[in-house]
Parts: sequence; C-alpha cells; structure tokens
Amino acid sequence: MQGLPIGMDDFAKVRKGNYYFVDKTMAIRDFLDNHGEVLLLTRPRRFGKTLFLSMFYYFFAAAHGKEHRELFRGLAIETAGERYMEEQGTRCVLFLTLKDIKHRNWPDMLAKFRFLLSDLYDQYAYLMEASIFSQAERRYFQRVHDGLASPVEMEEALRRLMDMMKRYHHQPVVLLLDEYDIPVQQAWEHGFYEDCMAFMRNFLSAALKTNPSLDFAVLTGVLRIAKESIFSGLNNLEVSSVINGTYADWIGFTPEEVRALAHAQQQDAALPVLHDWYDGYRFGEQEIYNPWSVLCFFKEQGQPQPYWAHTSGNALLSELLKQTDPVQEENLLRLIQGQTVTAVLTEHTIYPELADNPDALYTILLLTGYLKIVSRRLIVDTWVYVLAIPNREVRSIYRSEILSRLSPGRTISYLMTTMESLMAGNAQAFARGLQEILMKVASVYDTANREAFYHGLLLGMMTLLVPEYEVKSNRESGLGRYDLAIYPTHKGQCGVILEFKAAGSPAELLSKAQEARHQIDEKDYEADFRIRGIHKVLKYGIAFCGKQVVLV
Repeated sequence: MQGLPIGMDDFAKVRKGNYYFVDKTMAIRDFLDNHGEVLLLTRPRRFGKTLFLSMFYYFFAAAHGKEHRELFRGLAIETAGERYMEEQGTRCVLFLTLKDIKHRNWPDMLAKFRFLLSDLYDQYAYLMEASIFSQAERRYFQRVHDGLASPVEMEEALRRLMDMMKRYHHQPVVLLLDEYDIPVQQAWEHGFYEDCMAFMRNFLSAALKTNPSLDFAVLTGVLRIAKESIFSGLNNLEVSSVINGTYADWIGFTPEEVRALAHAQQQDAALPVLHDWYDGYRFGEQEIYNPWSVLCFFKEQGQPQPYWAHTSGNALLSELLKQTDPVQEENLLRLIQGQTVTAVLTEHTIYPELADNPDALYTILLLTGYLKIVSRRLIVDTWVYVLAIPNREVRSIYRSEILSRLSPGRTISYLMTTMESLMAGNAQAFARGLQEILMKVASVYDTANREAFYHGLLLGMMTLLVPEYEVKSNRESGLGRYDLAIYPTHKGQCGVILEFKAAGSPAELLSKAQEARHQIDEKDYEADFRIRGIHKVLKYGIAFCGKQVVLV
C-alpha cells in the first residue's frame, strides 16, 4: 500500500518517494489549450495549491528538464498526446512562495521580504557574472542578493530579476507565485493593512502589468484582492475561484478520486463517513472533498476528526466572527443547525469592508472554505446566492471558534455543564454558570447594547445543543415574539423558552426577571411547542445588569 503524502507540497518528492498521487496532470493539458497571460487560482487553505503549482514547475522548467520528465511517467498528461509532452522542460521558470510571510508588524514583514528576495536572487547568482548586464544592474542585483535593498528597490525586485533572466536565457519567464495573499491577510489581522497593501500593489503590478519579460504567470491564493488596485489595470488577468467554477477539479478531490483512494486504502466502507465529514464543497458545479482531511482520515485508520481545524489556520475565521453583529450571529446559529443564509457575493471584497458590509463577510467565508453555494438566482441584474456550511467538519470548527470566545479561562466542558443544567431544569446551577461566564466575557464585549449583547452571548452558548436540539431566536409564537426557544429533536426531551430583560440597576434584577417570566405566560410563547406536540417546556425569565444576572 502506497504511503500518503500528508503535508508534502513538493511534486518531485511525492513522485520519487512513490507516495499515492491523485493525478491532476490533465490540468496541464487544459492550461496549455486555454491559458492567457495571468491566471489566479483562489482556493481555501490546505487544498493542495502549493503541490499543484510545484507540479507546474517540474513540468515546464527547462532546468533539469530531462530528469523531471521521468516524474510524469505513467500519468495522465503523458497519454494526452505528444504535443503536450513536447512542452515539458521548455520554459524559463521562476517559482516563489509567500506562504511564510507571517508577521505581526510591518517592519518584521518587510525584513522577511528582504530575506526572501535575497534567497531568491541567490538561486540566480550566475547572472551577476554575465557580461551582458551593466555595472548598475549588477550593483542592484548585489544589493538585493546581500539583503541591502531599500523598500523601493524591493518593489522592483521581481520584475528586474525576470528581465535579467529573459535577456540571459533568450526567452520570457514563467512566473509561479504561491499564496500571494498571505501577507495581506496577516497585515489585516495585525493592524498594518495599508502599509502592506502599498508594497504588494507595486511589487506584483511591476511583475505582472505590461511586463515584456513575462511569458505567463500562475498565482495561487485564498482571496482575490482587487478593489484596492493590487491588480489594477491588469487586463490580462483570468480568475478561477470557487464562485465562477472554472478549472473546478484542478484543486481538491473529486468524488471519483476519493472513491479510488478509499479503494487503494482498502477502506471502501468508509465512504459514507467521508461524505458526511469532508464532502460538500462546490466549486462551480463540481463537488469537491477537502483533500487534507481525507488524507488525514486514512492515515488515522478511518477516525473522523476536524483535521482541517488542527492546522492552526482558523485565525481568519476567528477574526471574522469577532466582527459579527446580532443579526449575523443569529444567521451563524442557523447555519450551524444546517439551515441556509442568502447573500450577494462579490470577489472584489476587501478586508476593511467587513465591518460595514454583511455580504463581504459571507463572501470571505465562502472563499476561505467555511461556506458553500447551495444555489443562486438572478434578481433584476444581481446574482443572489443561497449559502450553507459544507460539512460536519466545518460545522465543528464554527462551534469551537464561537465557544472559545465565550470561555476565556474556562474549558468547553464547563460551558457544557452549564447548558446541561439549563436543560435539566436546574435554574440555580445554570444561573451560577452564566454568572461565571459573564464575569469572564462581559468586559470584552460592548454591553452598552444591553439586551442585544446578552442575546448574542446566549446564542453562542446554544451552539452546544446543536444538532440534538433546534434553536430559534426572535420568532413569533402565541401573541408575541420570544427571545430564544430550544426545541427537542427527539421524543421525550423537554423544550425551553428564555426571555431576557436588561435592568437599569442591580436592585431591579429580580423584578425584571419576574417580568420576563410573566411575559412568557402572558404572551403564550408556549403555543408553538404545543403545535409541535411538545408538552414539557421549561420557562426561564432572565435579567441582566452589567456582569450580574438573576434567573427565575
């Protein structure tokens, strides 16, 4: 049985080590038949973008081209026709990855760029000895090589290296740029977005826009960063994303590929579990599995876990969830319960829009792999999308990230114990647990919004009950609208109604809690439970004042 290439992103290492390889080489045929000058592939993290781009490098690079030809022996591209294999080992290729540009401030990130460019130039140190270059060009090359280039000189480093390579090798350069948007994401998370954008705009535009030394370029990333001119004026750009669906099967595993892998691992019976946990992505019309998690699943002998969550790449989701408003928090709860949300998507979304544009939030959640497209329809001149959580693994990541915000200094098991007290009718224990949680988190969030803050807090805690219970928020029942209701999904379980009040002072807490409890009966919020045939319902009136709570 072949080994599994988990965490391996070098195509030659995978092939020479005889690891199991999901053959994506027909992408080379598709690219050669249709390619333009610049192709941007945006896909979620850990979906195999680096390995894919490495495959392109070993196919096209002239350096060691004959040796690399053996890597494609027996693969689909070899049987696609000799005219495709004639392209193997014929190009001058520059391969650069920005995946390690992860820093918490701009000076450190700029220093990392300087080291990265120094290492890149060192690979082409032979250019310094060529007589075709002027002394000024060689001095510039030396400064970048020695890590002495200024920020302005660094912005030109990629273009100028490509120019020298073209003149030396007498052919234009293929640029393969991996994870181009990692620096921008890191800059947004840590508060120096503008500085990073100013550099990246010049760095990439110089290499991609009207560059006579460019043969073609393939870039990979998670997001298309377009609105703030990273690709401004780049008329030769083609984008393949999870939204438009072009080249949909290039990255990620198709159902057929997963079935073949399961058979090779002698685990055909595991296919239903794989489908439940790791399927559900849709790139255009193509059904896609998460390749990282599928490989980890087989390595761990068929044990389903949220492997994607264990790659320490959920910082973006955590940051996005911090910026949700009460309506979005309710939508997130609906998503976790298997329901859908509707949004207008735009691939021109930029990070600063997240605070003011709810559709920007859903766009980024989709592009980063935390949502999938269920359907779309054209309303007037606008495409409107119905979105859902792709699978069980991603749902568990949402729950974990939401709950982690509610339990600083406390374990998730403590939250579970508190919710068990609620469902068991142990009001005193639930009140004590809720009080403890408020003491930890109330100072972190803005409680000025009174009931909305407490409502959001309880909504987050309710994620622990899904899918065993159905949670509804602000829904009509009887003669009014309750705050929260918990409906059992199995016979014999009891339901719960919660009504909240914000007290103006600690002295009002008890009377406000009693008022909330009386409102449940007065408005007959239990009506919807009776319609569903649920006759045992726990009713709680809860009053909040700052970090204090009273429940009746």
